[in-house]
Amino acid sequence: MRFDYGKEGIEIILNSNWNTTILSSIRKDPIKNPKESIKSALKNPLGTDPLKKILEDKKQFNRICVIVSDATRPVPSYIILEGLVEELNEYGVSDDKILVLIATGLHRSSRKEDIERILGKQLKDRINVRDHDATDKDNLTFLGYASDGIPIYVNKTFLESDVKILTGYVEPHFFFGFAGGRKSIIPGIAGVETILTNHSAKNIASEYARFGVYEQNPMAANSTEISKIIGTDFVINVCINESHEIVNIAAGDLERVHENLVRYQMEHVFREIALPYDIVICGNGGYPLDLNLYQAVKSMAIGEMAVKEGGTIVSVNECSEGVGIGQDEFKEMLFSGMGPKEIYQKILSEELILPDQWEIQVLARVLMKAEIYVISKLKEKELGKIGLKHADTVEEAIEISIKKHGPNSRILLLPNGPQVLPLLKK
Repeated sequence: MRFDYGKEGIEIILNSNWNTTILSSIRKDPIKNPKESIKSALKNPLGTDPLKKILEDKKQFNRICVIVSDATRPVPSYIILEGLVEELNEYGVSDDKILVLIATGLHRSSRKEDIERILGKQLKDRINVRDHDATDKDNLTFLGYASDGIPIYVNKTFLESDVKILTGYVEPHFFFGFAGGRKSIIPGIAGVETILTNHSAKNIASEYARFGVYEQNPMAANSTEISKIIGTDFVINVCINESHEIVNIAAGDLERVHENLVRYQMEHVFREIALPYDIVICGNGGYPLDLNLYQAVKSMAIGEMAVKEGGTIVSVNECSEGVGIGQDEFKEMLFSGMGPKEIYQKILSEELILPDQWEIQVLARVLMKAEIYVISKLKEKELGKIGLKHADTVEEAIEISIKKHGPNSRILLLPNGPQVLPLLKK
């Protein structure tokens, strides 16, 4: 069977004696002409006026700021941008009035090849583009505090733009419930203090900070509140399939768009399972989501949803960028010599306060439930001392795990990352 891995995928040879179940994504056919469908959505939005009417009501403006996802996300932003820019040009808006702001959050800055992939060949030399920098205090504005006490620092350029547009994609997220919508603002274009407080150890530890849970999710609630304070004029979000093709589009009001696409994902992504599995094979869905070990933690959280206590998760992610560029604190925790329980407790008690602590916190939580084998380009010595185990192939990891759990071990394979998520029957 083919398993999503890097850009090409890998083949896994399944032994006929293994007790395997495969949950592949339900085929979602791509929209045949997504650019034209984007333009149509701009004219027929949900919960707000068409984009042309919004611009006409502004009467005069100097800058339209369009937020796009960063290079770690598989959304084909260039298609959204091509449709949007064509439409804006038809409305009389010149290219020099459009600024694309890449919502990097706390991720690394964009490289030349990243920008070319995000904007596409048609727009890369036409439209002004810049990265958000969460640590650049000179380009952050403080707006006070949210109702839960979280300080609100946001990108000044976006805040001061005459027209604010969000783009992105909606899919289940391992602690935010769902990506898309308000997540483009928090953490996308927020200041480091806002991101760290929103993603606090307490919030990450919430039972509602899980895939597909957002109505009682403390981070989603805070992000939604702050997004309303900041204000957006228009949102264009999509859903994609396992080939990263656009399968659904919604545009208009932030909350209406998000609710519409969340319903679509709830119907197409979650699959019920009757019992936990001894062994779960899972990945992030290939490039670019499996660029590094830091991002690979998301796939381990997928495995957590289906594995039994004391079971085995096999994480299948290429990790072509190693542990993660700029993820020094994450790497330091991997090699600290502390076990997952000690790290988890120290993070919860705030004895350990780290940038991006949520990734090591989730990893530690999953390791407290199950052992994890990593199949990647990483060498064994690069996995640190936290308890991650190395195997050269998926088949090798399965054979080792069967010796531990027995010849009748129940094995679940999830080859398409977050395109299919197991949901244990209650």
